[in-house]
Amino acid sequence: MTSSTLSARFSRELNFWNLVTIAVVIVLGILLILPIASVFFVSFFDAKTGELTLNNYVEIFTRNYYLKGLKNTLFVGLMGTLGACLIGVPLAFFLARFRIRGKVFISTLAILVLVAPPFIGAYAWIMMLGSNGFITNFFGYFGISTPTIYGAHGVILVFTLKFFPFVFLMTQTSLNAVNKSFEDAAENLGCNVFQRFFKVTLPLVFPAVSTGAIICFVLSIADFGTPAILGRGFRTLSTIAYSAYTSELGGTPTMAVTVSLVMMAISIAALFIQRRILAKRRYASSLTNRPVVVQLTGLRNVLVHVYCFAVVLIAMAPTMVVIYTSFLQTNGPVFTGGFGLSSYARVMGDSLPAVLNSFKFALSAVVLIAIASGLISYLIVRRETAVSGAIDVLMMVPYLVPGVVMAIGFVTTFRTGWFDLTGTMAIIVMILFIRRLPYGVRSTTTTLRQIKPSMEEAAINLGASPLKAFVTVTLPLILPGLIVGSLMSFITAINELSSTLILYNSGTITMPVKTYIAVLDGEFGLAAALSTILLVCTGLCVYIVFRLADDREASFV
Repeated sequence: MTSSTLSARFSRELNFWNLVTIAVVIVLGILLILPIASVFFVSFFDAKTGELTLNNYVEIFTRNYYLKGLKNTLFVGLMGTLGACLIGVPLAFFLARFRIRGKVFISTLAILVLVAPPFIGAYAWIMMLGSNGFITNFFGYFGISTPTIYGAHGVILVFTLKFFPFVFLMTQTSLNAVNKSFEDAAENLGCNVFQRFFKVTLPLVFPAVSTGAIICFVLSIADFGTPAILGRGFRTLSTIAYSAYTSELGGTPTMAVTVSLVMMAISIAALFIQRRILAKRRYASSLTNRPVVVQLTGLRNVLVHVYCFAVVLIAMAPTMVVIYTSFLQTNGPVFTGGFGLSSYARVMGDSLPAVLNSFKFALSAVVLIAIASGLISYLIVRRETAVSGAIDVLMMVPYLVPGVVMAIGFVTTFRTGWFDLTGTMAIIVMILFIRRLPYGVRSTTTTLRQIKPSMEEAAINLGASPLKAFVTVTLPLILPGLIVGSLMSFITAINELSSTLILYNSGTITMPVKTYIAVLDGEFGLAAALSTILLVCTGLCVYIVFRLADDREASFV
């Protein structure tokens, strides 16, 4: 083969992937960088005069209304994260170190808790511990007064039980890789089981624990549905941002934008603090002499089993309540007693457009995510350039930006004097695409890193174009990772509430938005039926991920 032929093929490959790189940069620029930048710039303008000002930030950090919201956000975020760690770390330790019957069942329930939308849990807790909840009424029958679920403690409870699987799954994976020699040495030096755990084991798995904790914290402060449903006057920055946006409709949403930026700054600061802590010391150990699973006996065995099952069953209780409630007979918003399908009949009648929209929008976004994930993953893994490195970093941004922030950024970007995309299918698909793209990219990138590039190079040397080599050789090899990433994207896209609540109109309402409105209107039967449909879709996707993924737990964190 002549040098001129090789040069032509190399040039052809370079041109194709250069075009892909340019296209990816343009898409990320329009759908990610531009909305965030627009939010940033709008926050420095006065809504009435249009002049540059810092008064928006001054108002947030001086006015009691916003300061209280900031304190509330930090409080529920930190306490929810602390609760998740207090539950998740022991659960991970017990499942990693001891022989637990039903270990797969426990892990499966934890994952199902993780992928269920948090606002469904908030609504279910109202049915259990609300002013007219069945647990509240049960104790009331005996003259015992119980606190309701409304307020900060309810929000913290939901966050704790919703997000602990992040800590649990990450810590369990790390515990399985700890070198047992460190723990054996501590035992030989006279440390008891608690000293070994706090002085040796916990420091070794601290990176995993802290990463899970950061995810819990970021998701807690960004969550809108839970404090909106359970708050009852307890406002967080996410609910304040939404209220500010709705009050500024028709004008420039300066205060909503400014509040949103403060939320994003908190997330970035939390990640920065974690990185600084981890950078101060090394946590690595060799992957030899891994821990041995121990069989407990007697009372300790019983207590450990009770704890493990109690945690996941309590966390799953809201889901079970929602499913049960969906089959209760209703007449409008009133439960009339007995079982029936009246709530599902209402879904098929009044709420059918919301169901169809949810599937249409989520599937459209997932198709785009699948295409983009394959191409972006190839750029990140195979094209080690400064631009591909920057793209890799940008894939972390949607994790850190709350949905409310991104939605307001889309409003300021795509609602101009020349065009207005708010309320259209296009803008909802776009925001679902950019917010859930990292799931597909991460899964596909992980798979592609395990594949040697020699087969692709052989196809190109045999005359295949870069596109043909990618489609015929690379794509079939990364297909399992691509499918898993697409399913994870679909799970999160169909359950999206915070961003779609700002962008929808009557023609583009989705199931999560319809569920949220139904809860606020007291239509609990309708909300339960819609939630059950979402849960069934989520459960089916989880089952498929279990069948396809090599490490099923790692697919969800």
